[in-house]
Amino acid sequence: MKRHLSQLGLALCATMCGLSSGAFAAEITGLPPVPEFLSTRNLAPQTLQVQAVDDDVLGQQTGKYAGGSMISGFVLNLISQWQLPNGATALAQGTLSAVQNAAGQIAATVNTLAQVTNGNGGNNGANPNAITTGGQGIAVNGVSQVTQVAGNNNLGSNAAQIDFSNTPVVLAGGNAPSAAAANSTGSIKAGITFGSNGVTVALQTPAGLATQTITPNNAQIAQLLQITGNSQQVANQLQLHLQTQQMSAAMVRQLGVLQGLQNSASSRR
Repeated sequence: MKRHLSQLGLALCATMCGLSSGAFAAEITGLPPVPEFLSTRNLAPQTLQVQAVDDDVLGQQTGKYAGGSMISGFVLNLISQWQLPNGATALAQGTLSAVQNAAGQIAATVNTLAQVTNGNGGNNGANPNAITTGGQGIAVNGVSQVTQVAGNNNLGSNAAQIDFSNTPVVLAGGNAPSAAAANSTGSIKAGITFGSNGVTVALQTPAGLATQTITPNNAQIAQLLQITGNSQQVANQLQLHLQTQQMSAAMVRQLGVLQGLQNSASSRR
């Protein structure tokens, strides 16, 4: 398991470092009102001014960031769940934990689970005449969240969160890198797979589908909901915790001195 996931762990570390500037992404149906102190109704219109800055100037700028060398491990949690109005449910979830040792080697463990429960035989709310298409063809660099709904009284959400801390990652015992479940008729399916090319989570029901995909090679995280029915409750959730390396006091002082020398040299140019 650890050897199978090493390539994925390395790729995910690189991908998440590139996506770390967007610490939180979630679909929002409405925006809060603008606070009073930010209101511009009493101010005269201002002209936007743009000043070009050379690359050599930008290269000397300093600040807080998460570089690739700072990430020493991560925990990725994914869960997709669907509840139909007749009580039928589909669930797929998984956790991937990876940590890098002092020699640069990555050890990883994975846990997966897929469950499907039958309903009470009542109306499942599906509408076979409703159509939602096109969401699978959307591809962006970074995080994409798409919701397509053809129906009434539905509740659907996509949420992705990325955070940082220096809390050590604990590797728990893992099972198979994939899990799948289905009802007796095959009309409801749930599955999750961790592979060397990325992660895939998929729920399929008579009222639509829910998917989450991570493709590290393309630096993409995609969440998709397609609901073709009424009174469906669906959710995609992704949480990524990045472990940053703990720096000693001596290392912090060395970086401070180095930054000071760089700023001093830059100011004399």
